[in-house]
Amino acid sequence: MKRIIIICEGQTEIEFCKDVLAQHFSNKNIFIQTPLIKKSGGGIVPWNNLKKQIENHLNEPEVYVTTFIDYYGIPDNYNYPKWLQSNKIFDKNDRMSFLENEMKLDLKNNIRFIPYIQLHEFEGLLFNNIDVFDQHIASNEFNSRNDLVTIINQYPNPEMINNNRKTAPSKRLQNHIIGYNKIVYGSILAESIGLVKIREKSPRFNKWIETLESI
Repeated sequence: MKRIIIICEGQTEIEFCKDVLAQHFSNKNIFIQTPLIKKSGGGIVPWNNLKKQIENHLNEPEVYVTTFIDYYGIPDNYNYPKWLQSNKIFDKNDRMSFLENEMKLDLKNNIRFIPYIQLHEFEGLLFNNIDVFDQHIASNEFNSRNDLVTIINQYPNPEMINNNRKTAPSKRLQNHIIGYNKIVYGSILAESIGLVKIREKSPRFNKWIETLESI
């Protein structure tokens, strides 16, 4: 059985990998492990710290290593490779590809390293279908259900929901759902949506999964 180490930014990503990705990859004879980013106990860290963790995992034989980190919230001074240069790239998908390529080059283009940055945030993947929210959230727990519908319909795909302290996907969910708990709701909503539908509406995420499937 092949093995992939998915370095997760937080507990939300870990739960998603365990509840949604693990069985999918197991069916393809691929075992996944989901360590949390070290140093922070959850949350993004400077590139040098993450790079060291990646290198340590790559020292293990015959293992592939990938990252599952959010673009939202990475500070400029965390010095991800060519970060400031990337800010000049207008198209966000092109910007993510540029950053991922620079991360790979900084790891000496190791073929067993598959960098991935989620545009803009993991919670964006949950903006797939309002019916899924209705299945798990009582009507009196919505601050503004209609606004959620507007958000879902406003963007070409869930990954494009934007990157801002007030409008990042997780901030929108916190604003529109009373008592929103990102770890609990993230996994429940993702399971209900299902990997197939998440992939259908999230092209960058889908491409990442396809790459992991092809190892």
